[in-house]
Amino acid sequence: MPFDTAAHQWSDGLSRLAQAPADERDALERVTSAIQARLRQRLGGPYTSEELVALYEEGTTWCSEVALEVAPDEPYAWDARTVVDAAFGRYLQGATDYAGGKRIT
Repeated sequence: MPFDTAAHQWSDGLSRLAQAPADERDALERVTSAIQARLRQRLGGPYTSEELVALYEEGTTWCSEVALEVAPDEPYAWDARTVVDAAFGRYLQGATDYAGGKRIT
């Protein structure tokens, strides 16, 4: 998957999260944060946007498992297009080759 495609999907996830109904935001944020914590575990120290895209391409089933663990009674918080993409979008901000909303090549 090209970086631009992934970044667009992740940006859309961030938008969906920001526009979520107020009564759903707490659970969505908890799940998104938990996925971000797992991303830290999986990627370790410094990482690039390429490494983040590669991890995304490997599959995100593990993210759904995190969502079920964190919010077992809130199925709206399992929406991968929101929580997974938002988590990856937020995590992109820390990539060593990403700054100012752009990939540094």
